[in-house]
Amino acid sequence: MSDKALVIISTGEVEKALTGLMWATNALRFGWMEDVKVIFFGPSQKLLLEDERVAKFAAQIGEVEQPVACKFISDRDHNSSQIAEKGVRVEYVGPIISNLIKEGYVPMVY
Repeated sequence: MSDKALVIISTGEVEKALTGLMWATNALRFGWMEDVKVIFFGPSQKLLLEDERVAKFAAQIGEVEQPVACKFISDRDHNSSQIAEKGVRVEYVGPIISNLIKEGYVPMVY
C-alpha cells in the first residue's frame, strides 16, 4: 500500500475544497503519509483567489510542500500571476498528475 497521496482540489464548492485541504494539511503536519502533493485544478483555482480560508490552507501547505495550480486554466482565466502571488506554483498539471500516479501516489479528488 502506498504512503504517498496526491490531493487534487478541483471543486468549485468551498466546503468540499476545505475538506480536502484540511486533510492534506493535517497529513503533512502530523506525518500521516510519507508525502502529500496538492494540486488546484479547474474551479478550485477561482476559490483560491476568492475565499480567504482556501488561500490560508494553501499557504499552510506551502510551508511544507508548495501546491501547484493548472497553468492552462489560470492562463485561460487570466489569473496566473494572482495565483502565484498566493504562493502556489503555476504549471501544466497533466504531466505532473500522470507522473505522480506512476510513482505510486494515490489520487484523492475533492
